[in-house]
Amino acid sequence: MTSQEIRQKFLDYFQSKGHLIVPSAPIVLKDDPTLMFSNSGMTQFKDYFLGYKEPKATRIADTQKCLRVSGKHNDLDDVGRDTYHHTMFEMLGNWSFGDYFKENAIAFAWELLTEVYGIPKENLYVTIFEGDTSENLERDHDAYNFWKSHISEDRIINGNKKDNFWEMGASGPCGPCSEIHVDLRSAEEKAQVSGLDLVNNDHPQVVEIWNLVFMQYNRKADGSLENLPAKHIDTGMGFERLCMALQGKSSNYDTDVFTPLIAEVEKLSGKKYTGILESEKDIAIRVVVDHIRAVAFAIADGQLPSNGGAGYVIRRILRRGISYSYRFLDMKEPFLYKLVAVLQGQMGTFFPELEKQGTLVTEVIKSEEESFLRTIENGLIRVEKLIQQTIADNQKVLPTEEVFELYDTYGFPDDLTRIIAEEKGLTIDEKGFEQALNEQKQRSKADSVQKVYDWVTLEEKPENFVGYDTFESETYITRYRKVENKDGAFYQVVLSESPFYPEGGGQVGDKGVIENATERFEVLETKKENGLIVSLITGLPKDAGALFYAKVNTVNRKNSQANHSVTHLLHEALREVLGTHVEQKGSYVGPDYLRFDFSHFNKMTEEELALVENKVNAKIKESIALQEFRNIPIREALDKGAMALFGEKYGDSVRMIQFGSSKELCGGTHVKNTNEIGHFKIISESSAAAGIRRIEAISGDESEKYFKNLEKQVAELSQLLKSKDLMRSIEKLMEENSSLKSEVEAFKKEKAKGEIGDWKGAYEQKGDKLLLVKRTSLDAGSVKDIVFQLKKEIPTSITVILSDADGKPMITVGVSDDLAGIYQAGALIKELAKEIQGGGGGNPGFATAGGKNLDGLENAYQKALNI
Repeated sequence: MTSQEIRQKFLDYFQSKGHLIVPSAPIVLKDDPTLMFSNSGMTQFKDYFLGYKEPKATRIADTQKCLRVSGKHNDLDDVGRDTYHHTMFEMLGNWSFGDYFKENAIAFAWELLTEVYGIPKENLYVTIFEGDTSENLERDHDAYNFWKSHISEDRIINGNKKDNFWEMGASGPCGPCSEIHVDLRSAEEKAQVSGLDLVNNDHPQVVEIWNLVFMQYNRKADGSLENLPAKHIDTGMGFERLCMALQGKSSNYDTDVFTPLIAEVEKLSGKKYTGILESEKDIAIRVVVDHIRAVAFAIADGQLPSNGGAGYVIRRILRRGISYSYRFLDMKEPFLYKLVAVLQGQMGTFFPELEKQGTLVTEVIKSEEESFLRTIENGLIRVEKLIQQTIADNQKVLPTEEVFELYDTYGFPDDLTRIIAEEKGLTIDEKGFEQALNEQKQRSKADSVQKVYDWVTLEEKPENFVGYDTFESETYITRYRKVENKDGAFYQVVLSESPFYPEGGGQVGDKGVIENATERFEVLETKKENGLIVSLITGLPKDAGALFYAKVNTVNRKNSQANHSVTHLLHEALREVLGTHVEQKGSYVGPDYLRFDFSHFNKMTEEELALVENKVNAKIKESIALQEFRNIPIREALDKGAMALFGEKYGDSVRMIQFGSSKELCGGTHVKNTNEIGHFKIISESSAAAGIRRIEAISGDESEKYFKNLEKQVAELSQLLKSKDLMRSIEKLMEENSSLKSEVEAFKKEKAKGEIGDWKGAYEQKGDKLLLVKRTSLDAGSVKDIVFQLKKEIPTSITVILSDADGKPMITVGVSDDLAGIYQAGALIKELAKEIQGGGGGNPGFATAGGKNLDGLENAYQKALNI
């Protein structure tokens, strides 16, 4: 049975049981403050479990793309070193939202595994929750009794809270669970050791394939449990492990989920995969084929590699794959990007984003490979210098601070530093490195850590966003909670009628105030969390249940929505000028400026930028009225021509924004007419990533300020130059400057000639050679010319020039050709540069170094004489 057939049989089975089949949500989460990635199948249904949204059906089934590389669920370090851990994996799941519960969930799972897939019953074990006295939780007797009708009691195993009580995170929906494990060992192995002893003991052939979670509790922020309003079922079956079981393999990597990718790596690298767990070569191949899946899907869903947040995680995964292939597959050139085509062939039909975004994914990965391979090459040079210095200092351990700097600042893998050091008989301080890494993590954590208390619910009122239609409203606080962070104590509130737009879709959240006759509180930010609009305020009202007036900061809002509306016009103009391959890949919309990232593979020309800018301003001048379609079926919106962005999660009902021919699905706030935007001005165009360009621009008030500032600068320049013809005056200044530069260069040369004459007679006899050590204030170019001239004219000589031009110390060393085999200018400069806290290099005959410590030139003078 192929992996495609296995996936389809799962979906067909649950469709036959009355489940609605839904597509996978994006692997990257953009509007969830608690998670960066979907790390389980239930992530996209979290709002249903919490009661914030009504599910589209009470029975649902799907396969969800998941990523476990950060936070509580982090499998990254295990990947490649065993047969069954992965970064990106598919989670097959069936869901019941207040419909069936334990009995049906158990019956469905058993029937599918044993009758549809045909797994022998004697190969299966199940676990149930044994209870936990510390939380006053009893053993799951119901699950035990339901399992007894399907499997012998001696195959039902008690499991502890760690294994058999599933929790989404520190808070949120949770409940006891029942795991199904499959024993894939040979008959001989089973006869020797019972599978009962191997369940949940990390045996590679006795693995969990399905987890049935009985969602019945909500974990509060204080750690206590409360019953959910309704009981739900949340199941997750690892697709890759299921394929291993059904295809009779001993490793996930031996299934057709991975074998096409492995075959391509073998072809590109010339290395044969043998499947040996301890083989560094085989580990590298497993790492590569696993990581390319995670990176490709993340990029296809809109997350580009970067230096922060989710982008940093994706870059780290990719660099881990590159590092392994560089070290153990001898791949010194980019090649991972060539695997994308294989992945498309395997999964593109079921996950169309891989096909749609294939070119972008390929180009981004290739660019990242090229960049990191340069980092490795540059790092190798730095490591070699560090090793030579360590040997010269008669040490055996590389300095921890510099090893960590290589890793943290330059991105050079610490394990690669370790390998190179060991080849030279040196080591790195493992404990010191770990301490430095932990200290850095603690610093980062300290900046972001906050304590969040439980919600206090005041009254069960509907909570509505009214900000599309008004900037202020009467409202009540329906719930609040305290938040403590490094800046102090604040309160988050949810309002019955909130005019505050929550951060999302690239647009910043609203600020403003809530007030009444006796109290006034500043709204510092507004975000969306689990379907709720949450505003952060500076204190807690004495009477939190009183009537308040919520007022948006209208200046900020109007400027933000002008910038948001102009991004729609910009998107359309870019597609008209550059082509329909242009798609939005990210944005920032604030009151001061906008940033718009889009797919395009070339730098835009000045002509293209001018044309785009003109097209946008023409639309603004047309005074196009906003047409807004709220809560329309997504199919209807798409039929009207609305653009849907890859990587965005849309519901069945959407909001469509239209300005003339520009039509987009969007939840942000907008101007009522394009004439409110004022004027649009592109400030810059640059590269955001491979295949991604970035435009930064302004409109409205900021655009007006921009042109007023230009006017002021022109007026000041005219006054300074005493001329209205600025172009001619500046040209004249440039001509005069060029003439003066020529005169200065001529003067320097004359001065240098004089120095050469004076220095020729200043050499001292030092044994069988001549030594000249001089201080001067000549510039670097003049010093270089003098040294090369003296090398020619004075044989058997060493020349050391210590200069302090422009207040910066510099040392230059020249060695005549007849001494080159005895003295090396590069070695001499390395010693002398220490005195000025600098570094440099060159060749055996000529070398230079710059530094920071001007006072060190005197020590360098004495050291040169001593050497």
